[in-house]
Amino acid sequence: MFKGFSSLRSKINLVFSITLLLLAILFVGSIKYDNARFQERNEAHERQIAHYLYDYYMRNGKIDEAYLESQNVSLIKDKAKVIQIESYFKEKGKYKHFATDTFKLQRVILINNDRFKLFLENKNKPKLPVKQIVIFSIVFMLIILLYLWIMKSLKPLSELKEKIKTFSKGNLDIECASDKNDEIAEVANEFDHAVKMIRELLQSRQLFLRATMHELKTPIAKGRLMSEMLPDEKSKSRLHSIFERLNLLIDEFAKIEKITSKNFELNIKPYKMSDLVEASIDLLMIEHPERLVTVDIKKDYIVKVDFELFTLVIKNLLDNAIKYSTDKHVTVIIDDGKLEIVNQGEQLKEPLENYFKPFHTSKGGLGLGLYIVKSILDIHHMTLAYRHEDGKNIFTITQQ
Repeated sequence: MFKGFSSLRSKINLVFSITLLLLAILFVGSIKYDNARFQERNEAHERQIAHYLYDYYMRNGKIDEAYLESQNVSLIKDKAKVIQIESYFKEKGKYKHFATDTFKLQRVILINNDRFKLFLENKNKPKLPVKQIVIFSIVFMLIILLYLWIMKSLKPLSELKEKIKTFSKGNLDIECASDKNDEIAEVANEFDHAVKMIRELLQSRQLFLRATMHELKTPIAKGRLMSEMLPDEKSKSRLHSIFERLNLLIDEFAKIEKITSKNFELNIKPYKMSDLVEASIDLLMIEHPERLVTVDIKKDYIVKVDFELFTLVIKNLLDNAIKYSTDKHVTVIIDDGKLEIVNQGEQLKEPLENYFKPFHTSKGGLGLGLYIVKSILDIHHMTLAYRHEDGKNIFTITQQ
């Protein structure tokens, strides 16, 4: 029932709306009560006037018009108007010894007895409820001012929300410290402190990783140089391939660090899926890749991606598929709108989502591979699905 009032602002709006509604009901009820009291007094007064006029006429044989004037009541003497009023009372069935009604916005009194017949206009009307209007206006303004004051107090909360959104998108250069003394300021200050701590931790982590990768490149470069001095061409080629692989891994770690820290900009361009697969196979740096990977192009298609990141996705999937296949062979199927990577092997022991966790440690786990794959696919708005059919593991990449 109250799903639309889940936010704090909605609840405050509801409370103040109900308060104003109750205030309006109270005001209208007060006015109606005063009008009802006036009507009761007015009707009693009209009967009192009728009795007085009859008694006065019996004593003096005439109507006391001075008394009527003092009671703010006047005698209707216009014959045409009297005829109209008389017809009106007869039509409504009120032509009696004593009756009252409203005729053309005038309060009319009919006195019809054995001595005389009179039509009187009662000019007494209820007074403007100045007192109630003043009190209602003051209370109404106080409630509105209180509402505006509270909503103004919540404004820093909206600003904090926007900064949290900015922070969640990877922008760590935000400040939300407050010099106020309320609870919202306390939350803002604590969040500001947390942002600074996270920023410092990320900076120290990035510095450590970059320094480590930089230091690793030096011995790799020396190793490559030393391998060139070997007389055996076969050994030289193998060592050269190993050092190239290590260098490539360091570059991949650099990309992973950028992805996980959100410290990168996508370079989205359209590419043919077959070209992306071919580039990914080259990244595997294996001899005779055609023996390990078969590409089946049923219907090629164009996809808009970041070339370096997306080829890393396919490369990791191919690497895992070869590593965990029973026959050390993988088939890549390119079909309109989807890419399938198929290998012969045992079904995954756990749901695919569990393998998206970094450093998954279950037996037969896929390490960082699928964590990196999931992170890159998420920023490309793509999904990775898994199924096991006829003894084959099938990973499918599709656009969301």
